[in-house]
Amino acid sequence: MSVSGDAASGHLDLAPVARAEGVVALPGSKSISNRTLLLAALAVGDTTVRGLLDAEDVDRMLEALAVLGIPIVRIAGSRDFLVRGQGGNVPVKTARLFVGNAGTAFRPLTAALALAGGNFELSGVARMHERPIGDLVDALRVLGADIRYLGTSGFPPLAIGPGRPDSADRPDRVAVRGDVSSQFTTALLMALPLATARQKRAMTVEVAGELISRPYVAITTNLMRRFGVDVLQQGWTSFRVPAGARYASPGSIAVEGDASSASYFLAAGAIGGGPVRVTGVGRASIQGDIAFADALTRMGAIVRAGDDWIEAAAGRALDGITADCVAIPDAAMTLAVVALFARGPTTLTGIASWRVKETDRIAAMTTELGKLGARVDAGDDHLTVFPPAHLTPATIDTYDDHRIAMCFSLAALGGVAVRIVDPDCVRKTFPGYFAAFRAIVKP
Repeated sequence: MSVSGDAASGHLDLAPVARAEGVVALPGSKSISNRTLLLAALAVGDTTVRGLLDAEDVDRMLEALAVLGIPIVRIAGSRDFLVRGQGGNVPVKTARLFVGNAGTAFRPLTAALALAGGNFELSGVARMHERPIGDLVDALRVLGADIRYLGTSGFPPLAIGPGRPDSADRPDRVAVRGDVSSQFTTALLMALPLATARQKRAMTVEVAGELISRPYVAITTNLMRRFGVDVLQQGWTSFRVPAGARYASPGSIAVEGDASSASYFLAAGAIGGGPVRVTGVGRASIQGDIAFADALTRMGAIVRAGDDWIEAAAGRALDGITADCVAIPDAAMTLAVVALFARGPTTLTGIASWRVKETDRIAAMTTELGKLGARVDAGDDHLTVFPPAHLTPATIDTYDDHRIAMCFSLAALGGVAVRIVDPDCVRKTFPGYFAAFRAIVKP
């Protein structure tokens, strides 16, 4: 395909595309990469982490752990890293950490450092300071953490002091809201073994209200199990970390390919003929975003999968659907763009969490879909896309949001030129995205 412009010029021009076909080896999952790094740092023993994602959010976690004194060695010529676990100890007790806009680093680090003991400051980019964290802070304070807001109450940046998490009068259970961000539940669960390892009692997280993005919490409990901590779960409302539980290295662990990133290429296969196959993630995945493939099937695409691959191709003409996306909030953005190619409207529900992501994604998606000619009805927790008879060439603003840049590249499959503003924002999770996209599309 014809591509002009670059990150230096501030935009990337995608020429109209007639077909998509090929194979894409996916980069590692951001969610798995950052969780695994932190668990390996807190575990007893050394862990080889294989296939770590090479992207900005993971760089921020690696930098933070290095500042905290965790020895991490990259194995030459690979994306494999040796993490020397500290058995729940944080060697450096006073530090300032900058984690950009990486929620998968900021929230778990906040909880772990609040229970580890020490004096820390955590900050990020301006958008991170607009993303709520008050529910997590309130829960940690119940457990004896000393956390202060350095700016607006309820939002980063934060100052963390030693606190009194091991005091005998602290409760053995804590409640946290589940309807703002699943990362609050994830952060608490990942940090609690720092307390249970020192105390002879179990600790329980109780979720108040509906827990959104449940598959991401499932990733957390799955990885905690790999590191020796079995979380006892009652539905999606209660999670119990046993007395004496502590992290132990599994020796070696591989990072799955990113299922959210898979959605762009599977969508390209469904829209552009295909087949397009992604490797590194498949039906054996622990990631919830593989359910995106089910949504494509409902719309009319032909989807096949193996343990380590998924592929999609065009079947009948795509139909609009109504989909509850509470379990696939990231891949739901791709579904909104696929809706441009459907017969009839597509309604996405369960997307309230879009408001507190890298940008207000409900507002951003409404604006950018409209530029392409769609009529969009948006609410607090839903988006309905009424596809146009023909797409309109458009300049897509990306709001420093990697997923907006990636999902709107698919509009070129509608036979129109698309300009992506600030294409370099994909560095957050997939620096090589546009090269991979270029490799599967035909002019």
